[in-house]
Amino acid sequence: MSTKIIEIDGSIGEGGGQILRISCALSILTKKPCRVFNIRKKRPNPGLQVQHLLSLKALAELSNGKLEGDFLGSKEIKFWPGEISAKDLNIKIETAGSITLLLQSLIPPALFASSPLKITFDGGATDTFFSPTLDHFSLFLKILEKMGAKIEIEVLKRGYFPVGGAKVIVKIFPSKLKPINLTERGEFKKILILSRASEFLREKRVAERQAIEAKKIFEKLNLPIETKIEYSKTDCPGSSILTAAIFTNTILASDNLGKLGKSAEQVGQESALNLLREEKSGASLDRFMSDQILIYLALAEGESKITVSEQTLHFKTNCWLIPQFLNGKFEIKDNLISWVPKK
Repeated sequence: MSTKIIEIDGSIGEGGGQILRISCALSILTKKPCRVFNIRKKRPNPGLQVQHLLSLKALAELSNGKLEGDFLGSKEIKFWPGEISAKDLNIKIETAGSITLLLQSLIPPALFASSPLKITFDGGATDTFFSPTLDHFSLFLKILEKMGAKIEIEVLKRGYFPVGGAKVIVKIFPSKLKPINLTERGEFKKILILSRASEFLREKRVAERQAIEAKKIFEKLNLPIETKIEYSKTDCPGSSILTAAIFTNTILASDNLGKLGKSAEQVGQESALNLLREEKSGASLDRFMSDQILIYLALAEGESKITVSEQTLHFKTNCWLIPQFLNGKFEIKDNLISWVPKK
């Protein structure tokens, strides 16, 4: 392992928890210890929160790593990775913390383990604010499949904000990532509408109302539509909707969550309109998939190219962060993004 510690200023760019998660994941993969300071400096409640501690402790367990500064409110951590050896992780989440954000940090190193990893989430949310819903994340995994990744997700129980209570099992298999050239969408196939809600909301037909409003928008454009309605037993009321445009080469998606004070109709309409905005960009990846895929482009052997609908602050931050650990650079020309390894 390298003894030189990579110094990462956590206030750069979006200045949130993503810098922490990606830094420690890359630390494991490169065997380079890291120090992250100014953690979440730009947030109203700076420093480590429960969600971030869960990610750090899971990464440390996965890699037999050593942590320093891992306490609530800490604004600086040091992480010394060991060897990936865990075959099973059991993660207990007492809050409605996002399961998908935890997976964003755990999947990259787990793909390079010597044996499959099984992660059992007890608690947490499959669908919560400021993170991809599990449905959106599952579509992102289909893009990763094109790069050679094999990941399976089994949802035993969904969880919504503010209680959580989800039960999810994820299996990550050792995979050799190959470069991807995702600059053309290919032929348009259909629109997918997946509308979910808790059983608490069945009587109010929340899932149906979300879907109907989204469908109205797409019907005006005479697009082929597939609609799925699902209700689940959960610990608290909640709803979500995913609208997606399916192409032969890629998927563009937009998710949205129900919340107090917002009608089910508004939730569905917002998701559909956001998807149409993504589609008009002409890009092959929506703005939320774009920032997530960057680490995988850099870990694949060779040069990759993608087109993105928008360069978000999360995206720009990852473009800066990843080359701090890996030899290569992101080249950006309009909406065309290339990862070019250093020879």
